[in-house]
Amino acid sequence: MAKRDPNNSARNRIIKSIKLKLREMLPDVLKETGFEDEQSLNATIGSKNDEFFDLKNDVIHGQEEFVSRWLEGLKTSALENGVAAHLSIWKYLKKHKKFREYTVLFLKRSYLKHFDELSKNRPEVEDAELWIGQENANYGLLVSPRFRKGAWENDKSEIRAFTKAYWTIGHVMATGLVIPGKEKIFKFSDVEQYLLFFQDTLVRNSGSRYEYEIAGHYCDYVRNQTDPNQVPLLIPEFRYAGLEKKHVYRLDFLVINPYTLDKVGFELSPWSTHGYLSKIGGLTQKKINEMAADNFAKEMKKHRAYFKEHSVMCLIYTDEELKDTKRLFDEDIAPLLAPERTRVQLSFQIMEEFFDG
Repeated sequence: MAKRDPNNSARNRIIKSIKLKLREMLPDVLKETGFEDEQSLNATIGSKNDEFFDLKNDVIHGQEEFVSRWLEGLKTSALENGVAAHLSIWKYLKKHKKFREYTVLFLKRSYLKHFDELSKNRPEVEDAELWIGQENANYGLLVSPRFRKGAWENDKSEIRAFTKAYWTIGHVMATGLVIPGKEKIFKFSDVEQYLLFFQDTLVRNSGSRYEYEIAGHYCDYVRNQTDPNQVPLLIPEFRYAGLEKKHVYRLDFLVINPYTLDKVGFELSPWSTHGYLSKIGGLTQKKINEMAADNFAKEMKKHRAYFKEHSVMCLIYTDEELKDTKRLFDEDIAPLLAPERTRVQLSFQIMEEFFDG
């Protein structure tokens, strides 16, 4: 069983502490404002969040930012747009000190309660679906998959609410892999079943021994982690054009940082498949050079295309690096599988230490 995240535990204790403070303040606030009860008071404050934020897209990094933007939205709506309900709240805030203090504390608690969804970067709709695999053996990895009109798509309203870290083992365990054009999902009963499918179905079909070896190193890495669900996926055979039938490019491996959504691709380019020139008997040196230059240009075009279309920075490995795939994995891939959370995500234990001060 995975250990509890101490930051989440600290955050939950802060939320509980704020709730107690709000309860202590409640009688004075009700008397000051004339609200009937706690439910009507809290509903008046809490129901306005989706009016002042784009809750599906905005990324809010801290409590102070949340409170500031909420108040700014209220002021604009009340004073500039003349929304009567918001003007009433604005006047109450200006007039009643206890209500002001209660509102700010309530908003801070609201932010902490929804921290995971409010603070995390969310993939744009067009980036929230990946298609991987060989022709006629491809699969889709989506964030909030639903089948409509004979095709898979994301439920846009649910992308942000997704509780797992994007593009991790936990992600694929929650969603499975969808089958193109069919209302079928390939689900995995446990992490080991996914790893077996990853290495011996998705990767083995490529026919590359180097890809297969690296896939094996990845499986060993995942098995050795305390919480495998938090490990970013090593995404194989990422299809440049998605479900387009005309094959353009596939990227050997892709890793997406679940917090920043930065993408790094790995292209294995041994001479035997990416540079070797066959049937050159009778050709002039000039013609051979032209053919070699053409091969190189095609490779570079592929990597530029991935960067421009999908913001993937590609790292290229040739025969010398591929002699030792374990070293390649340990030095270049493994560091990307343990991304650090941002500072705001690491601060709750410190906050708790000083919260009552």
